Amino acid sequence: MSLDVSPALLEQAERGEVDEAEFVDCVRTSLPYAWEMISSLVAELKVDGGAFADNQTPPPNEQARGQLLRALASDAIRGALQRHFGVRLAFQNCHRVAVFPVDPSVDDKLARFTSVRSQVLNQSPEFRDC
Repeated sequence: MSLDVSPALLEQAERGEVDEAEFVDCVRTSLPYAWEMISSLVAELKVDGGAFADNQTPPPNEQARGQLLRALASDAIRGALQRHFGVRLAFQNCHRVAVFPVDPSVDDKLARFTSVRSQVLNQSPEFRDC
């Protein structure tokens, strides 16, 4: 299961629309490693500025890696996180998360980060089975 959905949140979904803030809180509590990773990158971007902030350290275990995969592979979760933090998220190699400001001035850097070329250059044998 990706998220630990409360009965109240499930009832909301069954009735119609879900309050996004409650959904984001569900993501925060269900995927704490992913939440902390993204939160710390957002803070780093705000403090340091620049075009983006990224993590290049693999997760400490498979549970943490799974959290990143679930958070960033789900369009709904990823979109909610981007809206909540006011950033654009990018992802490579099952662990390399990057946050980019929502600013057209960094569009070229985001395009390079998410390009096929960057993905190929970022490969490593130890990540083959991640």
